[in-house]
Amino acid sequence: MTGDLPQALLFDLDGTLVDTAPDLARATNALRHHHGLSALPYAVIRAQVSNGGSALVTLALGLDKEAEGHAEARTFLLEAYGRAIAEESRVFPPLERLLADWEASARPWGIVTNKPRAYAAPLVEALRLTPGALLCADDLPVKKPDPEPLREAARRLQVTPGDCWYIGDHQRDMQAARAAGMLAVAVGYGYIEEGDDYRGWPADLWFDTTEVLVAALRGISQKA
Repeated sequence: MTGDLPQALLFDLDGTLVDTAPDLARATNALRHHHGLSALPYAVIRAQVSNGGSALVTLALGLDKEAEGHAEARTFLLEAYGRAIAEESRVFPPLERLLADWEASARPWGIVTNKPRAYAAPLVEALRLTPGALLCADDLPVKKPDPEPLREAARRLQVTPGDCWYIGDHQRDMQAARAAGMLAVAVGYGYIEEGDDYRGWPADLWFDTTEVLVAALRGISQKA
């Protein structure tokens, strides 16, 4: 792969930068248990994590978003999650080391997520992450796939969108990045539903693993 080293890195949160599935799976199965249902397999829940709390309620109870009882169930799930938001969640290795090196070279980075700030900010703090910008679902009137949160993150980092990579594990991440004028970087290690080929997303670059992603960035850095 050839190209210039980006001035800034922007990450989706769940499934891209941080593996939050264990804690969200525990909350989802707590909801199941509350309704007298057996636990779902971890892999089944993991594939839905990027789709948010409502999708996890639908998975757990079969209740569509507009169905009676859905909102109450979502509240239960999120409260269960909020009580142990970083018990097992971890930065995907070796991204933690990449970020340390990135910060040491005085390059900015940030997070743009559709996760509400009430959950994203405590998670970021618990993991001792220090992004220069954190844009959450409720910070602006719009969220991904709208490009404005990505553009706002670039403004806060004082870089132009064209000098950013946006890295994500969902098609909406690629749509937002393209619309924002950023390099769209798709990763295949995240929370991808069965049958969804991430290499078919409208991205500029595709990486199967964190190791390949980090190697690519370090390779460009060494050539710079």
